[in-house]
Amino acid sequence: MSPFISIIMGSSSDMPVMQEAAQVLDELQVPFEINALSAHRTPDLVADFAKSAHQKGIKVIIAGAGGAAHLPGIIAAYFPLPVIGVPIKSSNSIEGIDSLLSIVQMPAGVPVATVAVNGARNAGILAAQMIATGDEKLQKRLVKYKEALKNKVIKTNDEVKEKKFKFQY
Repeated sequence: MSPFISIIMGSSSDMPVMQEAAQVLDELQVPFEINALSAHRTPDLVADFAKSAHQKGIKVIIAGAGGAAHLPGIIAAYFPLPVIGVPIKSSNSIEGIDSLLSIVQMPAGVPVATVAVNGARNAGILAAQMIATGDEKLQKRLVKYKEALKNKVIKTNDEVKEKKFKFQY
């Protein structure tokens, strides 16, 4: 089976954040690939990748970047399908806010869906939801995933209620 989603990061230092997207795609059984390509150090490779990814069956690209965070935008300039940007709080970023603003403020005609700083897990879920619009089995797995989230909160609420305090009603 070939991948539907491509996870791209600017360098190996982004892996601790971006692996969250990979983990949730594994949980949801969505085929993906993962690569490190730099918008600044390997711009030709990024352009070649983004221009041809849809021809290999890639439907969504998740691109994570810190600092100036150009990678998601460069990919979106060439890739004709959805791109999800993950701003990363990196050693050269301003708490990730510079990365967030670089990704979210794309010009008209070159959209990049953007998640929270270090929000790669949500990027993986969003990418899976995009794929699920045409995949009934994946839709069912996502429904189960959301149900498990709900049940986790209900369980936590029950546990919290068991803890008793003197002035608690």
